[in-house]
Amino acid sequence: MKIAYSHLVQHIAENPSIEQVSDSLFQLGHEHEIDGNIFDMEFTPNRGDCLSIKGLLRDLSAFYLVDLNREIFTEKLDELQLDFKNLSESTCPQISFLKLEIDQVPEIYKDSLDDYFLDLGLNKNNFFTDISNYLSYETGQPTHCYDANTMNGNLLFHEIEKNEEFETLLDKKITLTGKNAVFSLNHDVINLAGVVGGKSTSCSANTKTVIVECAFFQPEAIIGKSVKYDIQSEASHKFERGVDPECHDKVLRRFIKLVSEHTNIKDMSIISFKSKDNPIYEIPVNVKKINQIIGINLSEKEYLNYLSKLGFVIKEGFIKVPSFRSDVKTQNDLAEEVARVIGYDNIATSEISIPKKEKASHKDLENKLRYFLLDHGFYEVINSPFVNLSSEEAIKVDNPLDSNREYLRTNITNSLVDNLLFNERRQKDSVKLFEISDIYSSSNGIKKERKLALIASGRVGSNYHDFSLKINKKYLLNIFKEAFPDQVFDFKVLPREELDTKNKSEIVSLEVGIEIFPQNILNYNAKSILPKDFIQYEPISELPSSFKDISYSIKNYVKAEELQDLILNFKHPILKNVFIFDYFKNEKQNEIKIGFRFTFQSLDKTLTSNQIEDVLNLIIYNSLKISGIEIPGRRLD
Repeated sequence: MKIAYSHLVQHIAENPSIEQVSDSLFQLGHEHEIDGNIFDMEFTPNRGDCLSIKGLLRDLSAFYLVDLNREIFTEKLDELQLDFKNLSESTCPQISFLKLEIDQVPEIYKDSLDDYFLDLGLNKNNFFTDISNYLSYETGQPTHCYDANTMNGNLLFHEIEKNEEFETLLDKKITLTGKNAVFSLNHDVINLAGVVGGKSTSCSANTKTVIVECAFFQPEAIIGKSVKYDIQSEASHKFERGVDPECHDKVLRRFIKLVSEHTNIKDMSIISFKSKDNPIYEIPVNVKKINQIIGINLSEKEYLNYLSKLGFVIKEGFIKVPSFRSDVKTQNDLAEEVARVIGYDNIATSEISIPKKEKASHKDLENKLRYFLLDHGFYEVINSPFVNLSSEEAIKVDNPLDSNREYLRTNITNSLVDNLLFNERRQKDSVKLFEISDIYSSSNGIKKERKLALIASGRVGSNYHDFSLKINKKYLLNIFKEAFPDQVFDFKVLPREELDTKNKSEIVSLEVGIEIFPQNILNYNAKSILPKDFIQYEPISELPSSFKDISYSIKNYVKAEELQDLILNFKHPILKNVFIFDYFKNEKQNEIKIGFRFTFQSLDKTLTSNQIEDVLNLIIYNSLKISGIEIPGRRLD
């Protein structure tokens, strides 16, 4: 979700910088990226309460003095006369409707509403829909607007289990299948509840009388619907995670206020339906338990102060969970709230004793296998277990996150082939990948297996000794035979002709069960996984890199190794990488031609051509000092 910094900070008394707000959000556990003035937020599924300006401000109130109040319409409202029946109160226990009639549709918007579209780069729709969208952004509660002139008849909320065609307000026709919660008007579906409204009752640029629906739907009734029908819906994203069931009156009164700031309201009325009270969670105050969970020593006063800042109400030895925090139910949940306000980095660690393991676990065995493969130049990848390739043994997922990935994979190799092609299309001339993951099948019930799969193609290495050597079945067999002499491995050569690639290098793959390795892996010691000069971390530059190629002609084989060592060991702050991109050996003339590619990049500035050339000239100068080394077009002055 995208939220503008300016929309947040105007409600914070301290007026913190965007960097300060960002640091606070990270401490609270909210992952995000900053794009100019915009926070691109990533929330965990349990924090649906944060999907709005108000929601984030509630969390930020742990650190800042924030204003959560918004102007609302406070006068008494007439009761709306509406022919409505709720036949599925368990799915929708609370719902309200507001009817508004305005004098005229405004041609321009006030700054606060106009900034919403401008800052977030959104397109306007029509007046009432725009108000509804902004209100969802501000409060976290989606509302849906019907053109009142199209709403004559019996309005019904119910769940259907029949196939029915439905045209959405997005001009998209879908066929409803399975069980769906819907609103019907005179027996025709006009709204897929919590997901998208229908075209027949949608508002237009000329709509002057609107009926606004504000509802609470049980999340399980909404989950998966937007994916199933391929509809991108902000409303469903929020309803799936749970909204505040107690906010309807304030939200609709805020709707009235926003409309009144733009145009004159001629008439308005409201009606609410509530089948049951929202459950109230009260958790006993137990600071001792909280301290035990977190590993700190808070006083009860400190503990309760942290929670009260986050909207929790403390009364008579109990902590009342606010209606917008449906994810908090236990002492562990409260401990998490306190810990993130304190900051996990600010909680001191203590030593713990770990009993000595008698027997190696599966993780130990897998790590040994990883070391073996890393030691031989392989890179580990992790692919999604969900694919769109079906087979007789494939298991179909009931509620897939992606409509194009509805099946659990029955092998790992297919994913690795995609990884290999991805790298080859980006000019990687040596690709060696592996993955350790589960696969699934339904051959004998539902079966899960732990597998190792690897794939390799291209050159063996990057130095001049093995540059011309190609990866093949024999090469990999020799590697595995050395480490696992008693094991037989069935390496396969995959056919290139079935792949969309111009590369002709042999593709070798292997996929085996982890269970064949245990004893052998434990006997293997990686030789070069973590050398003494191993660098754990290097800053990554955000600035562009530059590439320069130099071709060398070498008259003596021994001098080739000397040249390689000189170049590969040359150190300079802006020289980030060197590798051999071309190699040719002329046996008759005792001559080698090697092409080196140099990558230049700075952490703090964009490099000029002169800066790169200065370093390159230094490398060339040192290279030409070696007798028998020539560079076409270059000489030692």
